[in-house]
Amino acid sequence: MVNKIRLLEEEAERLVNTQYGSLAALSACYQRNQTLRPLETVAINMKTVAYAPADKLQQVLLSILSGCEYVSEVNTCLKPDRALAKVWGHERFADQSTLARTLDGLTLMNIDQLRTAVTTIWRQHSHTLAHDWRGFLWLDFDLSGLPCGKGAEASTKGYFSGKKTSPDAS
Repeated sequence: MVNKIRLLEEEAERLVNTQYGSLAALSACYQRNQTLRPLETVAINMKTVAYAPADKLQQVLLSILSGCEYVSEVNTCLKPDRALAKVWGHERFADQSTLARTLDGLTLMNIDQLRTAVTTIWRQHSHTLAHDWRGFLWLDFDLSGLPCGKGAEASTKGYFSGKKTSPDAS
């Protein structure tokens, strides 16, 4: 019985919980395929303490993919999620001030290198480059209507099929 309890405890230690499960899976895929390797070509001239410049750029990308609108949101959204950080081989993610200093430290040459790196990633993984342009290119957009009101950020009026609005709302 003691051995069974010990095995269950060891299993529980291996299991982790993250609110970004799909992003963790995508991160593992990116690492396996070395998708973000071109970011290593951006030669940012700053000291490396805990994170290389390419690691910081990857973390900025992850913050965007996790829904952060601003770099300042990293400390509350991304940084507390240590399980996702472990997928990237880090104990935790960098502080938002570290990421902001990295972005502030980009020179025009670095921005050009970053543009080249992102273009390389896009060209390697874009399906539109191999598309047969004699036929249609189907784009799938999520057109589901989300509830909004006068206080909703960036809300606009629009038509949503199947949604009934009162004549006063028009």
